Amino acid sequence: MTAADLLFVNGTVWTGPGRPTAEALAVTGERITAVGGAEVLDLRGRGTQVVDLVGGMLVPGFQDAHIHPVQGGLERLSCDLSGVETEQEYVDVVRTYAEDHPGGGWITGGGWMLAAFDGGLPRKETLDAVVADRPVFLPNRDHHGGWVNSRALETAGISAQTPDPPDGRIERDADGNPTGVLHEGAMDLVARIVPAAGPTEMMAGLLEAQAYLHSLGITAWQDAILGSYANIRDASSTYVECLERGNLTARVVGALWWERGRGREQIAELVERREAFRRDGFAPTSVKIMQDGIVENFTAGMLEPYLGPDGHPTANAGLSMVAPDELRAAVVELDALGFQAHVHAIGDRAVREALDAFQAAREANGSNDNRHHIAHIQVIHPHDQPRFAELRVTGTMQPLWATHEDQMDDLTMPFLGPERSGWQYPFASIRRYGGRLAGGSDWPVSSPDPLWGIHVAVNRQLPAVAGEVREPFLPHEAISVEEALAAYTSGSAFVNHLDDTGRIEPGYLADLAVLDTDITVCPPDQIGGTQIVGTYVSGVSVFCLA
Repeated sequence: MTAADLLFVNGTVWTGPGRPTAEALAVTGERITAVGGAEVLDLRGRGTQVVDLVGGMLVPGFQDAHIHPVQGGLERLSCDLSGVETEQEYVDVVRTYAEDHPGGGWITGGGWMLAAFDGGLPRKETLDAVVADRPVFLPNRDHHGGWVNSRALETAGISAQTPDPPDGRIERDADGNPTGVLHEGAMDLVARIVPAAGPTEMMAGLLEAQAYLHSLGITAWQDAILGSYANIRDASSTYVECLERGNLTARVVGALWWERGRGREQIAELVERREAFRRDGFAPTSVKIMQDGIVENFTAGMLEPYLGPDGHPTANAGLSMVAPDELRAAVVELDALGFQAHVHAIGDRAVREALDAFQAAREANGSNDNRHHIAHIQVIHPHDQPRFAELRVTGTMQPLWATHEDQMDDLTMPFLGPERSGWQYPFASIRRYGGRLAGGSDWPVSSPDPLWGIHVAVNRQLPAVAGEVREPFLPHEAISVEEALAAYTSGSAFVNHLDDTGRIEPGYLADLAVLDTDITVCPPDQIGGTQIVGTYVSGVSVFCLA
């Protein structure tokens, strides 16, 4: 019998949901060759490397089904606000960054939280006080709004006379003057004149992101936007170049960006891009359609209007970025061409519009293996929750959002009202009806740490290491540890069409993550404190905790 190249011993080997655990695992070449108990140790040879799990846990490598790595990497290398939480801390970071990077160019980065500001609305004057002589453009952590200073507004020619774009809004004072926040498509009024990162910066952002994600046990992902969006260039060629240089160690699926200002005439271009950039290890086979915005700025598409501060209905029910009939026609055509449709849907109307489009595709084209998914799934009308299973549509969840925090308690629930607030992030309901879940983060919107995501999916609370622990958020929608683990492994592998990953069994690729704790037996409130000890792709170490 051929000796193994790698043996993992002395811990729990989690093979997949509802399957027995093992005690040891062997890897030969790039694939798993044996899973079991003491008999696996017979595969040890002179050159075998033995990895002692030290009582920890071996799991399939985590996969993120909705993430923006290049954008996240670029933000880590620029004016990164994601590590702090208060207005004064943001000001201090911007001031320090400006001092460390003198000159007259733009200051970019982002990652601020809406809840740090009154009404979720920072003001230009706050930035003016620390940077008055050069433009500043800082998207918030969900990237649905941007904070700018007066110099940026002047440079972009934005004034009281500038009309709101169809897909966005300029925040204004009583006299109509811009106050410093640009919502949704209004960000493009500034973003289009911000110098985009060049090829060298894009590559640096990708490599920074890849190293960071490997340190979190992530071995594969779906890049949720490949195309020109805000001031970020299309990263497709960056991925290809990285792959051809031998530096892309993750497995990547790309979602080609559906340009909201265009219609189905762009589909031919999407087909061309899919074929031009597709490689072994990088597959731009999905199409990302943003169907609505977010609840906090009242652009998420709702079946009924938002409530005002007085608790009464307003005239605003949010946006449908793509007209519902056009969405149905587009998804039918994309489905017929073998694309996976990856739809951003936050509000209950947007989710219904997406499900209606998938139903139309099924009726027109019949059953297939395109594996469509809806990302974010924040507010879902109870009538639509069973449709995920019925239509075989995966719900890609971002569990970190399913918690009580200031953004939820102050900027979301009061404007949804009690009934709709109770329909948020219904992970358990989707599973109860037989629907499939995939795990994602939307990083840099929120942390890409899968263990934090699993913690919140199970506890409906943030980990203690992430901040203040509040009461569980809709705890009846919590899922089990095994269900959460499956979402971040086999669930996302399914969405990514990486069918020989996401599980531990002989013949599967040896994409693996080593945890210092068996999270299936530790107290649930300690899951978020678990550390990644090592990460392997095709049996090769891509991260090792020193």
